[in-house]
Amino acid sequence: MINKVVLGLLLGASSSYVAAQTDIQVPANNAYAQDSRGVVTRSAFGLCWRSGTWTPADAVAGCDGALASPIPNPIAPDVASHLDGKVAPVAVVAKSCDFTIALESDQTFGLNQAVLNRAAKNRIDRDVLPKLTTCNGASGMTITGYTDLLGNAHANQALSEKRAAAVADYLKKKGVTVNMKVVGAGATQPIKECDSKLSRTKLVTCLAPNRRVLIEVHNLPK
Repeated sequence: MINKVVLGLLLGASSSYVAAQTDIQVPANNAYAQDSRGVVTRSAFGLCWRSGTWTPADAVAGCDGALASPIPNPIAPDVASHLDGKVAPVAVVAKSCDFTIALESDQTFGLNQAVLNRAAKNRIDRDVLPKLTTCNGASGMTITGYTDLLGNAHANQALSEKRAAAVADYLKKKGVTVNMKVVGAGATQPIKECDSKLSRTKLVTCLAPNRRVLIEVHNLPK
């Protein structure tokens, strides 16, 4: 008796599998995956493979059964009509544009020079100009030039002003119209101290970080 029951179950499963593998012919433009005969391809379990464009409207008998037909010409509800003309204002958060950029490292100036090198220009293009485009130039910026301690105080003061002016001129050429205050601090605010016993060549290299420019942008919210 048990053998007959087992045999019946096996025959039933086999019949279901064969039915599941029955070829289903579909048009060439159908959204099911097809073989060269136009027959829907299936998995080992008889499941029909769908393409990425498949929708319920593409369902065919034998694959997905009788799926509900899509609603013809659906109309989106008129959301605006339920607002009674009252639209909540969108809060706009002002972006603070206070920032400081220091031209340092390989962006500093050569000894007794006030010419921006390529690295300094690239730093301005990358870190200053993009930020200014999000600001409303209602306030301004302060550009401060610095020197190392080599040379006399009077010459260093003039040189630091020229370095600040070089940055301001570059910004203006790039279309910046923000009010700029150009300041020279000479050698009064060093950020690097070096041994005075170094040879002049090594001392010039050591003091390079002091030959810098600081760009400070003041409260320019947009």
